[in-house]
Amino acid sequence: SILKQQLLPAFEKVNIVILYNKPIPSILNAEIENVFFIDILPFINCVKLEQNSNFYVENNKLYKFLVTQLNNEKIYWLLNIPSDNVSRFIKIEESEKSYILFIDDIIAKYSSILVPNTHTVKDSFNIKITRNGALEIEGAIDDHLLEKMEHKIIEREFGFASRFLYDSCASLEDVNHIKKLLQLDQTLATAGGRYHNLKDFFAIPILNKALLYDNWQPFLYNFENPTSSLLDHILQQDVLIHTPYNDYGTVIRFFSEAATNPNVEEIYTTLYRVASTSKIANALVTAAKNGKRVTVLVEIKARFDEANNVAWSKKLEKAGARVIFSEPNLKVHAKVALIKKRNINNRADYIGMYATGNLNEGTAKLYTDHILMTSNTEMAEDLENLFLTLQMQKPKELLPSWQPKQLLIAQYNLQTTFLQLIDDEINNAKKGIAASIIIKMNNLEEKVLINKLYEASNAGVQIKLIIRSICCCVPNVTKMSDNITITRIVDKYLEHGRIFIFNNNGNEKIYLGSSDWMNRNIYKRIEVCFPLYNLTLKKQITDIIKLQLADNTQAVFISKTLENVFKKSVENNIETRSQQAIYNYVAQLNTF
Repeated sequence: SILKQQLLPAFEKVNIVILYNKPIPSILNAEIENVFFIDILPFINCVKLEQNSNFYVENNKLYKFLVTQLNNEKIYWLLNIPSDNVSRFIKIEESEKSYILFIDDIIAKYSSILVPNTHTVKDSFNIKITRNGALEIEGAIDDHLLEKMEHKIIEREFGFASRFLYDSCASLEDVNHIKKLLQLDQTLATAGGRYHNLKDFFAIPILNKALLYDNWQPFLYNFENPTSSLLDHILQQDVLIHTPYNDYGTVIRFFSEAATNPNVEEIYTTLYRVASTSKIANALVTAAKNGKRVTVLVEIKARFDEANNVAWSKKLEKAGARVIFSEPNLKVHAKVALIKKRNINNRADYIGMYATGNLNEGTAKLYTDHILMTSNTEMAEDLENLFLTLQMQKPKELLPSWQPKQLLIAQYNLQTTFLQLIDDEINNAKKGIAASIIIKMNNLEEKVLINKLYEASNAGVQIKLIIRSICCCVPNVTKMSDNITITRIVDKYLEHGRIFIFNNNGNEKIYLGSSDWMNRNIYKRIEVCFPLYNLTLKKQITDIIKLQLADNTQAVFISKTLENVFKKSVENNIETRSQQAIYNYVAQLNTF
């Protein structure tokens, strides 16, 4: 409804006509014909389907079915929509209007030339098949893990077809017959729209620049002498980066300096979703070639990034880095790094990096995250112990039973510490002391922690949640949740950072980290949440959260019926768009 009732009419007001479920105007025919025969046709493969033809339909690729008639007999043809080879959209300027067409419709217009001229095309519609994407690694981790993964990735593309998506305008007779021809008898058939893979709208050509978001140039973190060492600067004071408002270059510099600084001896880091042309991964390759001891935990089970992560694992191993992998049933989702640097007294300094989002310079331009760089000794000790433990590559039941001193680590103390922090607020509320909790996450699902929030609300603790996606906590239903408000923010950037603020009788405890409160994060992953101690940095986080809670432009409340309810009140006639306000706020920090 957003697309049809809001976006398409809005485009037409500025003379951009998106031909969505609309016929192609005859005025475009000449240009469309050239596009089809020159740009599209070379990539089309049209196959006649017959019983036991064994034609293989690729996972999540777009196809078009043609139904033709010859002497009262129906014939079925399958052809690919080559959106991997040409843009899904074609743009044409005509009579002061801009037209944007799906190649699906251009192919349909000329489909008759793809079949013998004795056939009459009676119908055509799009389909897509989704195959099971899970990768199961059997047995213990061994030297052949990468080869196993590569085999599994290839195997996945030929996996069980779990869903057959088709245009709801197609007749059930044709749908059932096509399922038989493609041997999809056990596959769930789902009626959809005329067009599939609407995620392709991310690449729609926007011809009117006024429709685009303003370009917010990120600010590079500024320390006193930017020509000196960032690592030495971190030894003097903590650094907190707020991406994408801050430039990600500071994170890249962190790894680049570590790779080339002659006093750096060891580098540990995790890589979960790494960019295909990652400067960070390349810096790690350089570090290994420079003779530094580099240990990288690559999570090759990061869903749909497996092939990319396998490729980087091989490059790192070839350079001399030690690449380790998590136990098959335990993902490492933590986003952390540790550098060991020899100082002038011949002692080791430890510099840690702790992030709420992946060490990925691509997503750092789109996701709001927070990255802490600190030389805090106890945090570094926790992190070193974690890396040493993960190198053992044992099932989580057999992991050593050490207790972190500062970090909150899933499988160790993360859940129990959060429960205790909530209990502390409950106890303060019962004593008549101001008690409050503010939590920002992507997803909230895990029952034990949700029930503890209900208990806190019932005790009088004021709880404010900012949950972007899955939310299984229900506000304002019973007395148990009267003191819980839930906000959701959707804007230019994807809200991604996890923030946990506990009043603690006025001496706020603040944690940031990688972990949502979901079953998978709490029970099946290694996650790391980390404390903030620097008062200036704590204020930055609380200021940012205040701006988000004040958002009355892009934020909604989640109602007791779990609906998004737009905020209608505008205080003092001031509209607050939190992402714009945060950008302006970061601009005023120690940046240039």
